[in-house]
Order: sequence, then C-alpha cells, then structure tokens
Amino acid sequence: MSRLISATLALSLVTASTLSAPPAFAGKADDTLVATFAAQLPSLDRFYAPGREGFLLGLLIYDTLIYRDTQTFELKPLLATDWKWIDEKTLELHLRKGVTFHNGDPFTARDVAYTFNFAADPKNKVFDRITSAWVQKVEVVDDYTVRFHASKVTPLALQYIVQVPMMPAGHRDKVGLQAFSEQPIGTGPYKVVGKQGSDIVFERFDNYFDGGPKSKPEIKTLVYRTIPDVNTQVAELARGGVDWAWYVPTDQAERLAAIPTVTVVNAPTFRIGFLTMDAAGLAMPDGPLKDVRVRQAINYAIDRQAIAKTLVGGSAAAIRSACNPIQFGCEQDVKDYAYDPQKAKQLLAEAGHSDGFDIDIYSFRSRPVAEAIVGYLDAVGIRANLVWQQYSAVVQQRRDRKAALVIDDFGSSGIADAGAPTKFYFNGAPDDQSRDTEVDAALEKAGSTNDADGRKQAFSMAFKRIADQAYWAPLFTMPINYVMSSELEGPVPKDENVEFWKYHWK
Repeated sequence: MSRLISATLALSLVTASTLSAPPAFAGKADDTLVATFAAQLPSLDRFYAPGREGFLLGLLIYDTLIYRDTQTFELKPLLATDWKWIDEKTLELHLRKGVTFHNGDPFTARDVAYTFNFAADPKNKVFDRITSAWVQKVEVVDDYTVRFHASKVTPLALQYIVQVPMMPAGHRDKVGLQAFSEQPIGTGPYKVVGKQGSDIVFERFDNYFDGGPKSKPEIKTLVYRTIPDVNTQVAELARGGVDWAWYVPTDQAERLAAIPTVTVVNAPTFRIGFLTMDAAGLAMPDGPLKDVRVRQAINYAIDRQAIAKTLVGGSAAAIRSACNPIQFGCEQDVKDYAYDPQKAKQLLAEAGHSDGFDIDIYSFRSRPVAEAIVGYLDAVGIRANLVWQQYSAVVQQRRDRKAALVIDDFGSSGIADAGAPTKFYFNGAPDDQSRDTEVDAALEKAGSTNDADGRKQAFSMAFKRIADQAYWAPLFTMPINYVMSSELEGPVPKDENVEFWKYHWK
C-alpha cells in the first residue's frame, strides 16, 4: 500500500509550464471575488442545499437568530438581540428591529415562526430537519418577540438555532419553492443577482443592518464558480482565473505556495473522515456488511495514519471514535483497529469470504484518498468499485438505501459537541445505517439532559458500542488548505464557516 500512496503523491497535477505562467489576477480591478468549489449547489434555498457549501450559501444570503464566532465559538446576538430560558423547554428571544429582507420586506416574528414550522414539518423534506425538529411550537408573542417551546430538553438548542436561516414568510409562500430556489431572498450581507453560465453571482446588500457581528461586505461582487475537477481548480488558481479555493490537496497546495501571487493557509476544522457501512442491511439485506466481522475487517484493512499523514497532511491525525476528539463527549477509550491486513483477511475468512467479495463504494471529496482506501480494501480481498458522485447525490443514494458503503466526512456545522455527528448518523436519522437500539437509547439520554456528567456517560456507552460493532470505520481529522490570491485578505475560520463579507483587497 505504501507504493500506492507514493504513486499518488508522484502524480503531477499541474504542469510546470502552468505553474510558471504569469498570473493575471483581475479580481481587485473588477472588485469581484471569484471563489471556486467542487460541489454544484442543487438549490439556492438553504433548506435544500446540502453540505458545507450549502452552509456557506446560508451565511451569505441569509441570517440566523444567533451568530457563532468562527474564532472563539462564542454565541452572539444576530437577528435576535437577546434570549433567555424561561424553563428547561421554553426559550424566549427578542428580535432586532429595522432589519429588512433583500426585497424590502421587514423582518418580524412571523418570519421566525414560518421558518421553523416549515423546516420541522416532515412533509417538506428539508435536507437537515434535525436543527428544527426539537421545536414543538413557535409562539409569536408580538412582532419582535418569539418563544420556542421544545418537545423535550435539548442541550444543543442554541447551536441548532445558529444553523437555521430566516426565510421571508410572505414572499416565499407567494412565489413558491421552485422560484425561490432560483431567486432567493434573505436578510444576509449578499444577495443573488443572477447567473452567468454556471456561475452564481452575488452582490453586496447595501441596506444590510449595522450593529451586528456580521457586516456590510467590502467587496461588491462575489462569484460562486463550480469546478468539480481539482486539477482545473489548481490551474485556474495558478494563472489567476479564480481568487479563492479550499480543500486543495496537500501536494498541489505545496506547489501553489511557491507562487508569489498565491497564499496558502492550512487550518484545523471539526471535520472528520470515515466510512459508513450498511450494518442494518438497508441497502443490501443479505449483504456482507451485516456481519460484524466484515465491518471489523474493513477497519483493520485501512492504514488511516498513513493516509492522514501522506494524503490529507497538515495537522490531520487518525481517529478511533465516531466523533472529533475535541468535541465534548467524544469518548476515546474505545476498541482500536490498528492497521492489520492479516487480521482483516482472517476475519473475512471466518465470515465466509476467504475469496473476498465485490461491492460499490461511494465517494465525493478527495479522489486520491478514495483511491487509497480502495487499494487497501483490494489488498485484503474486498474488490471495491469506486462510484464518484457529487455530495448531494451520494447522500441521496444512501438515504434511498442504494449505497451500502460510503467514504464520507462531516464537519458538525462547527459544533464542539459529540451530539452533532451522532444526531446526523445514528438515532434513526435518514443516514443511520446501524439502527441499533442500544446506541439510540444512549444517545437519546445524552441528547435530553443538561447534566454534563450524565451526557458524558451516555456518550461513552454509545461510542463504545459503535466501535465494538464497527458501525463506522473512523479515519482521520481533516484540516483543510485555503488557497487565495495574495491580493486578497480575510480571516481563516476554525470551523470552516468562511465569512466572505469580511474579505477585502490589499
């Protein structure tokens, strides 16, 4: 396997001539920041735009009631000016006055009630219902006061509120979901002005309110450009065709760092990489992944430390639990699957697969990492066919019970609590492929009390069983490389929530 990784690193993804070509950064002259992403947004309606790219979209167009600082993680007032818990299940918030949506409509408590009721309703099939499902009812006290009545004690309630973008009730109902997904309206610092080919063009919202933790952008125009191929991204960065990118692989980032007109920053995140496996037989009722020995074999087969060090780079480190070690409640004293291909082969033979088996493995983020994992699995007899798709397509395949094995990653929306990943991948959630009642009971306990010690104990029980049963194959933490024009300056977040409105030209 070391030869496979060495071969991957040896690939020259950008030619020497491209790297030496004179860059032509035009962004500053046009006051237009062109940011490139691998994922194409399926919708501009935040509720139907999955992944971190969708989250960033939400930060640009929309505002939430509460803001979380990207450096300190402190919660600050945004559309809400203050909040207080009346009791363990009742939260009251006062709203900021004088805020308008991009079309001039005033923001009021009616929009808050509409937003949370819409997102919480299962029939609307929003991508992430978890952030609003805890709300039993939103009570409109007056135009600028709301009360959230929770269905149960919810320790992460404020963190969930941070993620829910406020939608304009009257306008959204009037134009319909399809029209809104193409021309959305929010209160955020940028507004959508249209498309140029596949580019999404945002423009500064000059009537953005003052006094909050977000601000009116310094740069007038922002362009979201989808470039799925990382080699093309790198070439565009090198020649100045785009001004900003992220998740640039370490070897390409090192090449780009040698160019004077490019700045590269490696930053830690809450994101972790892992494999989800169809332990419950949802996608393959008689499939091999139902056998715990097969799932354990997959864990033993992958050298996560080698991948973390060689392909992910930066501060990446191997993990053993289904959470980021820096998150509250992320139990580390769990079964550890050190790299042991012989043990993997032994377990496969015991499970009746001495000749291995064939299976599709889905992936979307880093092809070198995916190909390395495929190589490790092949070395023990698991012949994995790599299915490469966009993130939203991969998730939908899993939710439609068609993807049994997925190379996945999750950033927890920047939440420093183990309840973030577990709420998304266990507890009967749409992406839960284990359906384990013991795990669910422990996580339910952790998610319905404010007692810190009780939560830790419950999380510990859940993560130990997840590891024993090998429901996941945890891989590594995922720092990321930000690459931008050297004429561009802006803060690098600690939680991946890039704040483009704080960027400016030098």
